[in-house]
Amino acid sequence: MRKRVKKEEKKGAPEWMTTYGDMVTLLLCFFVLLFSFSEINVQKFEAIMKSFQGSLGVLKGGKTIQDVPFVNNGNLYQDKSTNEKKEIEDFRKLKALIEEYAKEKGLETKVIAGIEERGLTIRILDNVFFDSGKAEIKPKAKEILRYIGDILNRKEFKHKHIKIEGHTDTDPIRTSKFPSNWELSAIRATNVLRFLIEEKGIEGNRISSAGYAYYRPVAPNDTPENKAKNRRVDIVILKSSYAKWEPD
Repeated sequence: MRKRVKKEEKKGAPEWMTTYGDMVTLLLCFFVLLFSFSEINVQKFEAIMKSFQGSLGVLKGGKTIQDVPFVNNGNLYQDKSTNEKKEIEDFRKLKALIEEYAKEKGLETKVIAGIEERGLTIRILDNVFFDSGKAEIKPKAKEILRYIGDILNRKEFKHKHIKIEGHTDTDPIRTSKFPSNWELSAIRATNVLRFLIEEKGIEGNRISSAGYAYYRPVAPNDTPENKAKNRRVDIVILKSSYAKWEPD
C-alpha cells in the first residue's frame, strides 16, 4: 500500500503579506512627501489673534516686544517670498539709519531700533520725549520725530502702516489730567501720532496709536533702571502681513 505523503507546510508569513507590506510602505512614503511640501501659516494665525487686542490696550495682551534680543536677521530670510525678503531688507536699511542717527546724537541707549515678528520697532525711552508725568513732547524730541518722519515718507516706507504705542511703569499716576496710567500712555502715544500727521504729513489712514499702561513691560518693574526701560514709546512699522489686519 502506498504511503500518503504529507504536504509540507511553509513557515513564516503568507506570500501576499510581502506585497501588502510593500504597498503600505510606498503609501507611507507618499504621504510623508506630501507633508514635507506643505507649509503651516502660523504667522497669519498670530496676526488674526493680535487684531482682537483693543487699540487702547483695554484687553490684556502680551509684551509688545519680548525681553529677549531681537530676531536674528539671518533667520528672517527662511521660507520667505521675494516681496517679504525685499520688505525685510528695507527694514534692515531703516534700522541702520536709526542706529546711525542715534549714535550721532549720543542716544544709543535711549533710541533703539530692532526687527521683530511684526516689523521694525523704534523704541524711544520716555525721558527723551516727555518730562515726568507729562505728555507734551519736548522740543529736542521733535527733532528726532522729524528725522523719523522723513524716513517714513520715503518711497519704500510710504505705504507702510505705523503703530504708535505708549507704555508706563507700574508707578501709579493719579492727577486731574491723568487719572491713571492708561490715560498717560494713551495721550503720549496720541501726541506722537498727531505730530507725525500734522508736522510730517503722514497719512492718517496708515497710522494709529495705542496706550498699554504698564501691561506690556520689557523688563521687571523691580528696579529704577528696569522701570526706566518700561517707560517708553514704540513706533512700530508693520510688515504687510500684519498691516492688513489693521482697520482702514
